[in-house]
Amino acid sequence: MFRPSRALSVSAIAATLAMTTLFAASEANAAGANYVALGDSYSAGVGAGSYLSDSGSCKRSTNSYAYLWKNAHSPSSFKFVACSGAKTGDVLNNQISSLSSSTSLVSISIGGNDAGFASTMQTCVLGSDSDCLNAVNNAENYARNTLPGQLDQVYSAIHAKAPNAHVVVLGYPHLYKIGGSCIFGIGDTKRSAINGAADTLDEVIAKRVANAGFSFGDVRGIFAEHEICGSLTTWLNSTTLPIDESYHPKASGQAGGYLPVFTAS
Repeated sequence: MFRPSRALSVSAIAATLAMTTLFAASEANAAGANYVALGDSYSAGVGAGSYLSDSGSCKRSTNSYAYLWKNAHSPSSFKFVACSGAKTGDVLNNQISSLSSSTSLVSISIGGNDAGFASTMQTCVLGSDSDCLNAVNNAENYARNTLPGQLDQVYSAIHAKAPNAHVVVLGYPHLYKIGGSCIFGIGDTKRSAINGAADTLDEVIAKRVANAGFSFGDVRGIFAEHEICGSLTTWLNSTTLPIDESYHPKASGQAGGYLPVFTAS
């Protein structure tokens, strides 16, 4: 009568020990990591406040997912070179040099500025529905036809400089909840177009990431209902001052959205 219970108990203990060992090994690997955080404003933490004094116009934030991960895991080394406004060319010219053969972990978000995210948002906020749709269409065409080659160059360069690294490429969230609770600002026609542009951008990035053998961190799901006009606490800035922080994750979006996705990836 007692043997099945004892067997179950032994099995449960074994499973618990295995999970504990795996968790400890993961923590040890994280602690021993040589981590480099590359990318654009979404990786720098623009919009999240608490900017490092030595980061200047790059606006690297201690509330960014990269910095929060560093604080939680105490890697052996940490280089934070993500920068506001960065395009693929900026990563190649100004950030790649931070990598080396000893780099074991890399994070990056890139591509939104190449596709004209900032100017598209400006057009959609200030212009007509037609102006917005045209701007979004141009951005999507760029993302589909030109951006893939630019991403391939960046990913190839990362692999060449850090061949042993685990590379996580983070995507971009939907900015708006369609049919949400907002009564001010742009209408749902523009909101849908902007979200559609984010989908196009993420789909292009995800495909190039897969081809490179890297990991893609899709944040759209975790940001659901936390978008502008969402039913839960908003994780994204709407139009704000300073203007460059508009349509970027707040500290809550970095901690509640980007950090868990990066950690899981």
